[in-house]
Amino acid sequence: MKQFTMRNEAFICEHCGKEVSKSSYTARDHCPYCFYSKHVDINPGDRMNTCHGLLKPIGIEKFKDTYKIVYQCEKCHELHKNIVEKDDSIEKIIELSIVN
Repeated sequence: MKQFTMRNEAFICEHCGKEVSKSSYTARDHCPYCFYSKHVDINPGDRMNTCHGLLKPIGIEKFKDTYKIVYQCEKCHELHKNIVEKDDSIEKIIELSIVN
């Protein structure tokens, strides 16, 4: 199992430029508006990855009783997945589910 370091930080999205607040219940790992993330972790929250490319959302997949966003790094092309959050844009979830 991956080690998890809790990092719940506010940030400015490097893709859409919107201000993103801390999550109210878990660690914030992507923009709730455009779903982009940043390739900064090896294990969740460790900030040890030197890539720092943008993680582009490319799809959605079912995971237990929720969904995961599927990403591909625009710099190194590695694939990643993050669980959707309660305040994520439902329109963006639908858009990504149609792509699949």
